[in-house]
Amino acid sequence: MEDPSSLLRKLERNNKRLKFLLKKHKQNNHLQHALILLSERASTVAELTLLYPAIHDILVQYLPSRSFYVVLQNQFTQALELSYFVDEKDGIAVPLNEKSHFSEGVTGHVFRTGNTIYLTKESMLKQTQKGSFKALGSQAEHWVGVPIYRDNIIIGVMVSQSYQVEQGYSEQQIELLEVMSLYLATAIERVKKRELLESEVKIRTRALMQSNEALNKEIEQRKKALERQQILFKISELATQFNDIDDVYQQVHHIIRSITFADNLYIALYDKHAGWLSFPYSVDEVTQYKPRPFAKGYSELVISTEQSQLIDICRANTLISEGTVERSKDYNKIQLATSWMGAPLKTANGVIGLIACQAYDHKYEFDYDDVELISFVSNQIASVLQTHLANQALKSSHQQLEHRVAEKTKALQQTNLHLQMQIEERKKIEQQLYHDAHHDPLTSLPNRSLFLTQLEKTLHKYQRHPEHHFAVLFIDLDKFKAINDQLGHQAGDQFLIWVSKAFSDCIREHDLLARLAGDEFVVLLDHLSDKQQAEDVAKRIIKVMQQPFCMKGTCVQSGASIGITYSNKRYHNIDEIIRDADAAMYYAKNAGRGRYEFYHPLLTAGTTHNKQIEHHHLSALPTHFRRTEVISMTDEPNTISLLDAFGEHPVLGSTNFDTLKKFTAEKAEQLEIELQLIQQVINIGNAQSQNLLFSCSLTILDNHAFSPLCRLLKSAKQPLCLLFGEVELRHASSQQLENLQTLADKGVFIGLNDFAKDRCDLAMLTQFDFKYLLLSSTFSKRVLQQQSYDLQLQGILAVTKLKNTQVIAKGPAILNFRGLLENHGIELFFGKQHTIGHEPALSSRQLSSASQETLSF
Repeated sequence: MEDPSSLLRKLERNNKRLKFLLKKHKQNNHLQHALILLSERASTVAELTLLYPAIHDILVQYLPSRSFYVVLQNQFTQALELSYFVDEKDGIAVPLNEKSHFSEGVTGHVFRTGNTIYLTKESMLKQTQKGSFKALGSQAEHWVGVPIYRDNIIIGVMVSQSYQVEQGYSEQQIELLEVMSLYLATAIERVKKRELLESEVKIRTRALMQSNEALNKEIEQRKKALERQQILFKISELATQFNDIDDVYQQVHHIIRSITFADNLYIALYDKHAGWLSFPYSVDEVTQYKPRPFAKGYSELVISTEQSQLIDICRANTLISEGTVERSKDYNKIQLATSWMGAPLKTANGVIGLIACQAYDHKYEFDYDDVELISFVSNQIASVLQTHLANQALKSSHQQLEHRVAEKTKALQQTNLHLQMQIEERKKIEQQLYHDAHHDPLTSLPNRSLFLTQLEKTLHKYQRHPEHHFAVLFIDLDKFKAINDQLGHQAGDQFLIWVSKAFSDCIREHDLLARLAGDEFVVLLDHLSDKQQAEDVAKRIIKVMQQPFCMKGTCVQSGASIGITYSNKRYHNIDEIIRDADAAMYYAKNAGRGRYEFYHPLLTAGTTHNKQIEHHHLSALPTHFRRTEVISMTDEPNTISLLDAFGEHPVLGSTNFDTLKKFTAEKAEQLEIELQLIQQVINIGNAQSQNLLFSCSLTILDNHAFSPLCRLLKSAKQPLCLLFGEVELRHASSQQLENLQTLADKGVFIGLNDFAKDRCDLAMLTQFDFKYLLLSSTFSKRVLQQQSYDLQLQGILAVTKLKNTQVIAKGPAILNFRGLLENHGIELFFGKQHTIGHEPALSSRQLSSASQETLSF
């Protein structure tokens, strides 16, 4: 029998070895998790200012790094420059006061040596006294500096420091910093390339828009040229198709009427030797024109100046006062024109007359565009009129006109050819833009927008022709994350391309395959006669996904979980079809993956009545709340939090109740659950002495729900603010708006949620006395990118200041982001989230009792 003491020592050695292996496994797990988080952040953040805080958040989980900064070498000046800095004591001022701060301090020492250095306060003082580096800034109790390498060349230093004596750094924590630094340079390059790509896309888009504007202007100019060319064609016809001079006058009137107001028009001819004006053609509702000696009228002014004239009442009085124009003795008996214009008929031999148009009683006011047009016409028809008046010059005038028409026709043809080429080029650009907007850039498959458009057309067709059945296959790839983790994101992209080609081979030519997002695909099958055809396609897809995907010598087995919805008369919109297909897909995935399931109303129900209620009634789902704290940039203590309710659905998992309500058709059940949630929020606020914000639907403002709501609010000991969505509030009924105003009048806090997501409606802010206004994360991001949205924000802040409304911004809760928004006038932000455990719900008896109460505060 073995000695007990020997056995005890053996067990102690085994226990010591197991502890060592457990510690090593835990360290490896921390390293792997940190690297996965770093890769995800590098793939999702849009700019470097967001990458460094994300890395900082990862490190805080594993080591004391509340004081953390990153220094990179400027490739042009070779100086060490600060890229990110967070410090408990020094803040941001110390590193920026001295240009050589980092090169002379311990950070520069790490950069020069290229080695990881861990110093305590005592060892740092000793190194400083030896002259290894200068002591700059507040002295930390523990300091760790890790060099950052790219292609075996050091490019910067990553530093973490602690001001607490008891918070030192272990070897495992230092190893974590070293591993993070190895991947930091690659992450920085990925984010920089993404920024450069987005910038290039914006520049090309702006250039394309400018090109389109220039093209539109040129098209307008071409249209004007074409219109004038048409006038030239009509005028050229006067010389060849009409022998009678009276017909020529009528055609001239017709041409001028097509370009301007010409109800009152006359043509006058000037005999320079006789000094007379004759009026061979006139159409006027007031004046009868007869030959007269050359005098000082409007017509004589045009002929003597050889220029077109535009005369209104004001200019007429001026010309009379100057003596340029003289009235006849009986002009008081004549109704005078309120607007008049005339253009000279110029030929090679001089001015032979004029064309004039006029309007009475301000019926029309001529402008300089009209004058330009009539001048253009008069210059063209003068030679034609002279040709008909002088038969001797008929042949020469005709030849000159034909020559001019031929030249202009040739020029027009060339212009038309050039314009046609530009139009064709623009069509190609528009087609390319349409294709890019409706197709996935990676797989070139139709995207969500194009798929939903085609699905809506198919649904409308089925509603008109019920015999034309269709089916939708919602496909989710199994183990896609494992491919990204094992082979990298580039391999993941290649896998998606391979999948898209494989799926295309499984369907018919007229069927539609689209990529919705990530690893989600969808197929629209049209012209089906039975469900078996949809099953056949699903089987082919599952079979092809059984093939392993190999790259760089590594093979990964994936699969596909498919949910199928078949055409049904109960479908009235495409959202219902997508919802049911998605539910069927989740059922297939939870049932073992690599399979397909048809949607059925009882698909998620159990075998008993109780299980059916459990799966289909939200009241039976385990619930919990997620708390998001509101942070003030003025360092005031936090007293406000936002609560979001989540339910543990047997198929969908942990999902917020706004999503779960989509799977519940009973409106009464939704209202019951919402009142239960409000009661739970009140209980949390009373127990924890917190001012809470909670998002509600307008259903609780209906008359049959308003009394129970008031009863619940009466039990609140802490202030509770009910948030209502901006989009839903736009479509509220008059009764709902009246009940909302009643809540505000009785002192209940109300708020506006997700404001300015698609438009900024300042009028809505003045309609009620909102206690809080939650800006949408989309609007907050646009404020930082476009100046026009900053102007909208200033308008919001001005109105909310007058209404004493507090504005809270949604977005990533990081210092850089909040600092940028603070410069625009925002002081409140959402911080980190915390999960609150399951809360008891109201019973049906409590709800019934509450429904008997009325509003009484």
